[in-house]
Amino acid sequence: MWAKIVCLVIGYGFGLFQTGYFYGKRNGIDIRKYGSGNAGTTNALRTLGKKAGAITLAGDCLKAILAILLVSLIFGRAFPEQIMLLKLYAGAGCVLGHNFPFYMNFKGGKGIAASVGMLIAFDWRLFFLCAVVFFTVFFLSHFVSLASLLAYFFFVVGVIASGQMGRYDVPASVLHEMYIVAFLLMLLAFWRHRANIKRLATGTENKIEFGKK
Repeated sequence: MWAKIVCLVIGYGFGLFQTGYFYGKRNGIDIRKYGSGNAGTTNALRTLGKKAGAITLAGDCLKAILAILLVSLIFGRAFPEQIMLLKLYAGAGCVLGHNFPFYMNFKGGKGIAASVGMLIAFDWRLFFLCAVVFFTVFFLSHFVSLASLLAYFFFVVGVIASGQMGRYDVPASVLHEMYIVAFLLMLLAFWRHRANIKRLATGTENKIEFGKK
């Protein structure tokens, strides 16, 4: 239990680095006072442009990757049968730190970019699956929110399918806990996007058209 808590804390610490917020401050604005009010990639893109969006995406992905790599270095040899689960806990902690940074009154982003970094470091095969889902949905609909949520759904499906096929080589109890953590992360993503879901249902969600100004 203590190792899981440590991994959550490590992840949360890395998640506190709010790339979009700091980039905005460097440009003289608090990004949370513009657009959707979030400090994540999509709002940075809409508020400050493509460069800001790319930097925010890269920074928020990197912090999750670094958190998971650190957890692997610390616990990889001590808990080899649980390391995949501990990676998920580190990723979950990073998403929580990104979404709810204490020094910003718990008002951060929605956790998608941090989740991308988690996927890359956790299971690159699932990353490619989710990337295909995301870009397919996005280029068909131009809704980042819809693409992100469907990609998250397939992340959970992928974790369960991979686990049932024996790809993670972990005890059944660990495997079931991995499913629970992945499912809770998806629920958090859907909850953070509840306003987007409502706008999607009413046809008022904003689209991103890269070919238009």
